[in-house]
Amino acid sequence: MTNPFDLTGRVAVVTGANTGIGQGIALALAAAGADIAAVGRTPAQETVEKARALGRRAEIISADLSTIEPVDRVVDEAVDKLGGLDILVNNAGIIRRNDSLDFTEEDWDAVVDTNLKSVFFLCQAAGRHMVKQGRGKIINIASMLTFQGGIRVPSYTASKSGIGGLTKILANEWASKGISVNAIAPGYIATNNTAALQADADRNKSILDRIPAARWGSPDDMGGAAVFLASSASDYVQGHILAVDGGWLAR
Repeated sequence: MTNPFDLTGRVAVVTGANTGIGQGIALALAAAGADIAAVGRTPAQETVEKARALGRRAEIISADLSTIEPVDRVVDEAVDKLGGLDILVNNAGIIRRNDSLDFTEEDWDAVVDTNLKSVFFLCQAAGRHMVKQGRGKIINIASMLTFQGGIRVPSYTASKSGIGGLTKILANEWASKGISVNAIAPGYIATNNTAALQADADRNKSILDRIPAARWGSPDDMGGAAVFLASSASDYVQGHILAVDGGWLAR
């Protein structure tokens, strides 16, 4: 019987793959058989070495996704270096914190440009390639704040709410072309982006008190969801936002 979760022969582009959730997803895809193009401002050397240790091909693609300038090159380099593009994981993102009364235009634009604008145009560039081959998997990284408002992160909340809508419209347009577009919404995951929350004793306690699993998530917790959405096992899943949150939204 064919394993529907097998990614052997597939090429996956993962943005922000040098650490945290991006690294966890990249290595899970590699363990399932995919070759990895690790994209980021900081070279993802550790990720690439670990993927190669799993027997996969893996390459670094340097790109600063604070603008859309590199998006076409990312797709072209992945195809040139690894021979194709079957899976795109839009993980790269930033966050800025301040009271909404004091939030600056600079912080608004920086977050929305990276977290939403570049994601759309990278989806577009990858989508053009995938349409030609008649298949592809796109996984956007959403957030608990795709569903909720959050506190002191207005541009992040707006960008992640936008990811939810973007995932659905692209699924509507591309599902008939053989392209699956879905999203993963991580709960509270112990990464650099959440370091300030982990360090705040009161906020840390209030977060843990609400999570039924009673712990922060780890980047590895995203791996199974990513493999599912990247594989043929999810071929009839479209426009879905899969929460991997330890039960946060159920509370």
